[in-house]
Amino acid sequence: MALVRWEPAREVASLQQEMNRLFGTFFDAPSPGGDGTMLRRWVPAMDLVETEGHFVLKADLPGLGEDDVTLEVEDGVLTVSGERKAEHEEKKEGYYRVERAFGAFRRSLTLPDGVDAQAVTAAFDKGVLEVRIPKPENRKPRKVAIQVGGTPAAIDGTEAGGEQKQ
Repeated sequence: MALVRWEPAREVASLQQEMNRLFGTFFDAPSPGGDGTMLRRWVPAMDLVETEGHFVLKADLPGLGEDDVTLEVEDGVLTVSGERKAEHEEKKEGYYRVERAFGAFRRSLTLPDGVDAQAVTAAFDKGVLEVRIPKPENRKPRKVAIQVGGTPAAIDGTEAGGEQKQ
């Protein structure tokens, strides 16, 4: 039997590797389904891009149609949800392999303050959902002039009598 020097850092690294393996198998690995097949958790890929006037969300939803996807805006949160159904062949002699993930998904995005929920638009083309979210208008600061003496000062380009300056 050989003597091995104890190093606490090695024990912590070993524990970290074991925890990573445990969480990796729980979240990423296939899990057995009720019919003996392996199920994968499906989370569609999404991109969020900022243009000059909009935020554009693109989601890859292959195999789904617009009726399979729900888009909701509530309390400043945009939620995309839906479900991709399993398409299995009947297993007979031999084996078959199922790698495509399926199941329900739900992704939420918090919108910036001031976004008009009624102006959000969505289009679905070739398995890609595109949601266009108009940016809220920047609120410009209001300038208030300071009154000197007894005459009222101008506010935002109007004179004391309420007439516009020419």
